[in-house]
Amino acid sequence: MKILFICSSNICRSPYCEFVFRRMVEDDDVTRGKVEVSSASVVNRCKKIFPKARIALRDEGFSDAQIDAFSPCFKTNCKRRFEEADIIIGMSKAHRAFTPKKYRSKYASLSEVATGVYFPVPDPYMARSQESYNAAMDKIKSYLTQYFVKLKRELSQFSPTN
Repeated sequence: MKILFICSSNICRSPYCEFVFRRMVEDDDVTRGKVEVSSASVVNRCKKIFPKARIALRDEGFSDAQIDAFSPCFKTNCKRRFEEADIIIGMSKAHRAFTPKKYRSKYASLSEVATGVYFPVPDPYMARSQESYNAAMDKIKSYLTQYFVKLKRELSQFSPTN
């Protein structure tokens, strides 16, 4: 299964999702090797991860080398990610509108895949403090954890051991 997380610029929310969710997948026997995780932007082209995102990822235990290896990806230079994705997970309904039309049927919001109910995930880019920024990331992590539990349950049903 290929999961693509998207947001406006691929420098805050979607890379955080990529890093954290990939670690969840890789640390779990049921999902490891069965799920690929990536991220992309649907609005802005950017060159590097946002400084507050870097701090949030460090707080999650990711090294500077891991963070530095990340390169923001825009929908036009990451077409393959959109083509190959089984699901495209965005932060708000607006991200669906910016998703290339032929891939919109694969789109779901993060809150919907996690809880079944739509709530937009606010963009923390303008957060004045790291504390405010981290609060947004904590909400994202909560959604990721809930989605991971559902995904793991779903994949377990198709495991050869069951």
